[in-house]
Amino acid sequence: MQLCRTVAEVRSLRPKFARLGFVPTMGYLHEGHLRLVRRAKAACGAAAVSIFVNPIQFAADDDLERYPRDLARDLALAEAAGTDFVFAPEAGELYPRGFTTRVDVGLTEGAENRARPGHFAGVATVVTKLFNIIQPSLAVFGQKDAEQAAVIRKLARDLDLGIKIEIAPTAREADGLAMSSRNSYLTPSERAAAVVLSRALQAAEFAFAQGERDPAVLRARALTVLAAEPLARVDYVAVADPDTLNPLSLPAERILLSLAARIGATRLIDNTVLG
Repeated sequence: MQLCRTVAEVRSLRPKFARLGFVPTMGYLHEGHLRLVRRAKAACGAAAVSIFVNPIQFAADDDLERYPRDLARDLALAEAAGTDFVFAPEAGELYPRGFTTRVDVGLTEGAENRARPGHFAGVATVVTKLFNIIQPSLAVFGQKDAEQAAVIRKLARDLDLGIKIEIAPTAREADGLAMSSRNSYLTPSERAAAVVLSRALQAAEFAFAQGERDPAVLRARALTVLAAEPLARVDYVAVADPDTLNPLSLPAERILLSLAARIGATRLIDNTVLG
């Protein structure tokens, strides 16, 4: 496995691969990331991973400085998963002096976008740059970041990028908690409490399976579960169209139910697509 730190290094290496799967990450890899890498490798025969904590998708009060970083650990895990090369640039490599361009795909009605204004413009900008640099045949993302997945699909479609976008199921711990690099922040008591996010989603899934289609009722089922956990402070519980991210008020056969909550000081997100 080769480590590339510059755009020039990636571009000199890229012609060696006829087809290339790609997994963008912010590092501190976990099993969820590694499943994406194995999926990309199986589909294309070769896989690249980017490791970059993207500063322009963080708000001023976000956790940019304390976001977990361990490049040596990440490189070992990526290599064991079959990665052919890792692109791990410094911020100045992607955003040199004078950089001002932003890519904004819209989809402004999403709950996460409203909670973190400008976040998805930062995501779309860095992903566009990474796509242009790495030139993958396939890019694999996780369903845990459902609104991000919708943004990336629209980005690839609207700009005719010619890259297949694949969304893999959310990777979960044995108790249901969605795998996330931010889980490393949790204390033991907070980790035990964090499973309330997946239990809230399960309550809505059960109601949907029983025939409930009213978005307000499904949202209320999830909120009731979250409210019972003293350590959880709810940021939002949202019901929306999975593709447009527009809020739903009328009964529907396909619903994205997403939520965000703080467990202690750690903000976690999760979602489920009903139907």
